[in-house]
Amino acid sequence: MSGVITAYSVLDGQAQQNYPISSPADIAAAMNAARQAALVWAQIDAKQRSQRVARLIAVMMAELDDIIAVLMAATGKVKTEALLGEVYPVLELLRYYQRHAAASLAPCPVHTAPLAFPQAQAVYERRPYGVVAVISPWNFPLQLTLAPLVTALVSGNACVFKMSELSLPVGALLMRLLGQLDLPDGLVQQVIGAAPEGMALVDARPDLVFFTGSVAAGRAVMARAAQHPIPVLLELGGKDAMLVFADADLERAANAALYGAFSNSGQVCVAVERCYVEAACYADFVARLVAATAQLNVGHGPVGDLGAVTSLAQVAIIEAHYNDAIAKGAQASGPLRLQGRYLHPVVLWDVNHTMLLMQAETFGPLLPIMAFSDGQEAVRLANASDYGLNASVWSRDINKAERIARQLQVGNWAVNDVIKNIGHAGLPFGGVKNSGFGRYHGSEGLRQFTYTVAGLTSHSRLPKEPNWFPYSDKGYLDMRGFVDMLFGAGSLKQRLFRNWSALQAFRGYASLNLAQHWRNGWIFIRCYPR
Repeated sequence: MSGVITAYSVLDGQAQQNYPISSPADIAAAMNAARQAALVWAQIDAKQRSQRVARLIAVMMAELDDIIAVLMAATGKVKTEALLGEVYPVLELLRYYQRHAAASLAPCPVHTAPLAFPQAQAVYERRPYGVVAVISPWNFPLQLTLAPLVTALVSGNACVFKMSELSLPVGALLMRLLGQLDLPDGLVQQVIGAAPEGMALVDARPDLVFFTGSVAAGRAVMARAAQHPIPVLLELGGKDAMLVFADADLERAANAALYGAFSNSGQVCVAVERCYVEAACYADFVARLVAATAQLNVGHGPVGDLGAVTSLAQVAIIEAHYNDAIAKGAQASGPLRLQGRYLHPVVLWDVNHTMLLMQAETFGPLLPIMAFSDGQEAVRLANASDYGLNASVWSRDINKAERIARQLQVGNWAVNDVIKNIGHAGLPFGGVKNSGFGRYHGSEGLRQFTYTVAGLTSHSRLPKEPNWFPYSDKGYLDMRGFVDMLFGAGSLKQRLFRNWSALQAFRGYASLNLAQHWRNGWIFIRCYPR
């Protein structure tokens, strides 16, 4: 072994357990075991796989209180946040896969042009990659590990996962829960460690890497995977914009802004980190937010809205963003107050795009608000970011709101709602620009954990095809006439007339008196001998 990592409770700072760091030999053994199990698992059809994995719903519900307790200690979340942000989305995803995975992964027949491919059938199918490496972060350690993990399993892969070194009790919990399922031995493996072990996992050459984390770490993983090469799916950071128009339901929008910015103490990749408000309601909206923020409860009492900060290293970034904004003229609802592990939320206004908190991911409970004059400016401001994960638009005019949303450079958007759209199990989730690429959730997510294999089956009994050897000048002219008949200018009658002589060479290929399907309708071609 190459050492241990001690896990501490975020709630009271007490040491919980020591976890041995995985050595290169451990990682190689995990990869080998997963690869052997993947061969068995891939032979089971998608419906049976989804049914076996969906058994996790009952397992999780039976141990729900224990799961919540582990999550609270590992992350500092309040219990409602742990339930709704971590457990519920996974349960929804499992049920979606149980109902739709078989159809999503079924072979797809493809229309075949009968004149070019007579008596042929075309199809494409999805095959699992083999072993998927999942590298997950500390902010939602259960959801952001289990969601890609079960997606990998349902789509027919084995999985080797590495959680953040801050979340190891959650990893142990997941292995215990998954151990209650009817899965081949070795199908799910865990690697324990920090960044070096994550890179070693990539070097162990899984067949696909799914990474969730920061842009810098994502670039490093992608560069490492490119050395082998291994395909990657990257779910990276966000700087999500909320656009509030004057005709919005301002009470609902204000409540949404609080939740969107401060849930999980802002430690959410799709948190509202930029709020743009139409000038006509800007002062009113700021006043609403300042008043409502003062009513939020911080801590783990009987009433608690914001939990603890999971990583104290993040506090330095949050503090730098706050101080930079104040130095450049921003107004704030209060000072930045850290009490133990609890960071009190702050609303800032009179902000601009020169400030760090409008450019870089804050990942903490700061809500900056900036005015815009019209929809065109709102779109320009929202798109002026290196990130493109999620966004929301607020207006009673749904047509206007959807039109604005479709102009935003993001992978996901919502109208008159915030964050919750990414929990829709049927909607693919992922980003653009520096927020990454690739998708998971829904049918699209399942397919991204597989690769496409295309097949063509010919039922022809001809001794050879017209495009086979030997070549000749006459054969070229006949083939040219065939191509002109299919794609040349003029009506079908004109194309047939001018190419009739050349088409006689294909009368056996097309079959005498064979009804052929033409892409623009049904036609009946009789290839008469001269």
